[in-house]
Order: sequence, then structure tokens, then C-alpha cells
Amino acid sequence: MKRAFITGITGQDGSYLTELLLEKGYEVHGLVRRSSSFNRGRVDPIWSTHPQARDRLHLHYGDMTDGVSLVNLVGHIKPDEVYNLAAQSHVKVSFEMPEYTASADAIGTIRLLEAIRTMAPGARFYQASTSEMFGATPPPQREDSAFYPRSPYGAAKLYAHWAAVNYREAYDLFAVSGIMFNHESPRRGESFVTRKISLGVARITRGLQSELHLGNLDAVRDWGYAKEYVEAMWRMLQQDDPDTYVLGTGVGTTVKQFCETAFTHAGLDWKEHVRYDADYERPTEVDALIADPSKARVQLDWSATTSVDELARLMVDADVALLGAS
Repeated sequence: MKRAFITGITGQDGSYLTELLLEKGYEVHGLVRRSSSFNRGRVDPIWSTHPQARDRLHLHYGDMTDGVSLVNLVGHIKPDEVYNLAAQSHVKVSFEMPEYTASADAIGTIRLLEAIRTMAPGARFYQASTSEMFGATPPPQREDSAFYPRSPYGAAKLYAHWAAVNYREAYDLFAVSGIMFNHESPRRGESFVTRKISLGVARITRGLQSELHLGNLDAVRDWGYAKEYVEAMWRMLQQDDPDTYVLGTGVGTTVKQFCETAFTHAGLDWKEHVRYDADYERPTEVDALIADPSKARVQLDWSATTSVDELARLMVDADVALLGAS
């Protein structure tokens, strides 16, 4: 039985990856950041929905800003695979908390790599990189495109990305990097724009609000379904040699178009409810991120199959159901 260690297990990707690995027969260990408020809502249901989780899913308290906890956990777990999904991942927030973002996302990755190097050098390591590293580079972006981050988050993730590459080359660690373009789901945090839209549509249909305030409606993003992307993460660690892969759909969509699809699905006119709010603009904007996922399609035999319109509709349906059950 393979043993996996997932940082960021309580997040969207972490919960989907946990389900996937349990189905593949893994023993799964996850890093949980201590908080006085409940932060395990995506993971706790797995114990009831996946019978195998009772014996094979284990959560541990720790933090990406605490190197001692990472060394201790890696030494205790002795994982075969490590998936580094933990991050302060909100781009706008990274401008307000740049130092914490750097500590958790950039230096946190170094702490984890050092823990692996010293305690489990045979473990295979996955680094969750991001399309925000490309920033101002014109699309489509692929593995050899220039990096030009436009936020503290993008810069911190770029540091972590190159750290993974360096540990691969310097210490012969099996370290891969998945440069993931925007991937969403009903488990997405409520402050992220796609979930903000789907939840806003659901609340408007229920009469709980009448307006939805958003920032740059013309920003173009490559949106896919997160549940599909965790399969690609796993496939990267099953390759003979470590490498870097871009993950995306190859299709660009504006925030405005995502709004139109989501509102139309609920029988609403988005123009009657969406209001522009400059407070949601970033100090430096990223205009367009569109993946060229050709390498992943060929080498990993992986392609995104859920279209952005299907994604918007399934997210709206999930949030309407969520409010109906509350």
C-alpha cells in the first residue's frame, strides 16, 4: 500500500485528491493548519462517503511556516508521495499579506523539500504551481513560456516552482511541477470569483440578495473542473522521470462570459444584478491566462473534459442545492 502526504488537504484540490488516492488504494495523510474556527468541512465528509477512509485517512496538525512540524511529520509518515497543495492562494489577499504569502507559499516549499531531502529522500514530490507565474506573458502559455508574475502570490509560487526544479537537479529528488490554470468546483472557496458568482446566483434566486459586486469583468481565464485536475497530479508522479507540465483546457473565457452562463442557467439576466466594484481590482492586473496543455495531453494522456459552460452550470446547481438544504 502506497502512502501519500498531502499539504493543503482541507482545500478544494486536497479533498478531491484524497478521494482519488483512497480509491486507488493509498493510505493518505494530510496536513491540517490549526485554527480556532472549523476548517475541515471539505475533508470530514470523506469518512462517511468513502468506507476505506476509516482505516486509511489520517490528519495531522502542522503548518507550512513551521519547519520543525514538517520535518517531524515527514519522518513519522515516511511517505512514498508528497503533494504540496498548501498555499495562501488568494491573489488579491497576497497584496495585503505579502510577507505571509511568501513565508507559506515560497519558503514553506523549501521547508517541505528540506524535510523530504533529510527524512524521506526517496519520496516523489508534486509542487502545485500556478498560471499566475506567467502573469503578463501573452497567451497561450506553455511550459517554456516566459514567467512574469504580477502579484506577491505569483512571485512566491515562482520561487517555489524553481525550488522544486533545483532540488530535482541538485539532490536528484523526484520533484515534478504542475502549472495549473484556474480550476474550479462547488468546493471552491467563496471569495474566489467563480464561486462568488455561482453562490451569488443561488442567493439571488432565493431572494437573499439582489446584487453581485465584482471587479474586472474583462479578465480572461482558462477555467476547468478541479476534480479532473487531481488525476493529472497523480499521473505526473507515476512517470519514469520528473518534469514540468501545464494543465488547462486551452480555452479562454472572460469573467463577464462566466457570469452570463451562470445567470442564464438560473433564468436571470446578469446585467440586472452584476455591479462593478473597483475595490476588487488588483494593483497590477493579469489580462489573459490561456493554457497550451499539449505536453500533458501527449505525455500524461490527460485532457480536461468539462467545458467552462458545463462548469458554471454545475456550480450554480450545487449552490442552489446547498441553499435549499440550509
